Amino acid sequence: MSLSLCGDIVTPRLSLIAVTPEMLLSEKAGEGRLGELIQCVVPGNWPLTDWEPHVFDFLLRQFEEHPEQLGWPRYVSFVPAGGRRTLIGTLGAFTKDARPTECEIGYSILAPYEGRGFATEGTKALIEYLRRDARLESVIAHTFPSIPASIRVMEKCGFVFDGEGEEAGTVRYRLRLRLPF
Repeated sequence: MSLSLCGDIVTPRLSLIAVTPEMLLSEKAGEGRLGELIQCVVPGNWPLTDWEPHVFDFLLRQFEEHPEQLGWPRYVSFVPAGGRRTLIGTLGAFTKDARPTECEIGYSILAPYEGRGFATEGTKALIEYLRRDARLESVIAHTFPSIPASIRVMEKCGFVFDGEGEEAGTVRYRLRLRLPF
């Protein structure tokens, strides 16, 4: 999918902005241009605590190996009453080569915006976007059982418990998009 086809996914309260390699490289280099590139106010508490340095390399590698997934990772922006479009988190999906009919989804919202339904709203919108990809049969997500808010997001989006996760101590949830052939 070309970058020109990766416009914002807009919900009643959010704009989900497609992450591009240029954005990742700029953010990784600490150039301070992210706000300009995504046309958002970038809060002082950015980046997310989960946005570890290896995330940049992982996403850049995904774009290189799977250019059809441009548009799957997104910055989450919100316009507060009387304010300007503000970066409040990220969400996205990716496939693994061993299971190309399954993608994994993840989300993270900055602490001041947690508990307001933004992760659920954004995740539902991304799932609808992913449904257009006929190759995908299911979406999975992993979390720790000690994070009930994350489990609530998954359940509100239609995911059901699907066993132990890949990382020690995690659990996996699954959403079937369509029945396998």
